[in-house]
Amino acid sequence: MMISLSKCRLRSFRFGDEISLQGHADNISVWMNLRNSFPHPFTVNDAISWISLNRNNPKPCNLAITVNDDVIGGIGISQQTDIYQLNAEIGYWLGEPYWNKGIMTEVVMAMVDYTFANFNVIRIYAGVFDHNIASMRVLEKAGFHREAIHRKAIYKYGEILDEHLYAILKPGADKTL
Repeated sequence: MMISLSKCRLRSFRFGDEISLQGHADNISVWMNLRNSFPHPFTVNDAISWISLNRNNPKPCNLAITVNDDVIGGIGISQQTDIYQLNAEIGYWLGEPYWNKGIMTEVVMAMVDYTFANFNVIRIYAGVFDHNIASMRVLEKAGFHREAIHRKAIYKYGEILDEHLYAILKPGADKTL
């Protein structure tokens, strides 16, 4: 699976990605904007585990962001269950050398299109830490709208933070199913 964009490509993770994945993921500046389930330090073994978990899926939920076939980040969705079954949470990260180059906006837009086309989802949402203004701008440029601010909802690295909730609806989602 591959999606070619103007600044990068999205593709499935594969063996051989370990070193570039680890090299960009093992950065405290990246980790500070992600859930604690994203390991820090991020080791080669973490990269191998992630690749093993996410390869050979005919309809992948997690994609590698690549430049010159090196993994420089990742993006994924998690389809929800129960009464939230038509929702998916989106999450993403990018290696620090690639920040502020417009890459993530086009990646998020492509992932939104891919998700709406391939999964039974009508709403995609993302939670953003209150200090991550760049991620808020990415979502806004990609067509997401801020729905809420969850006050003091996050505890990360010894700080209590607000979470900004953004969402985008599938075109026509306001109509009856």
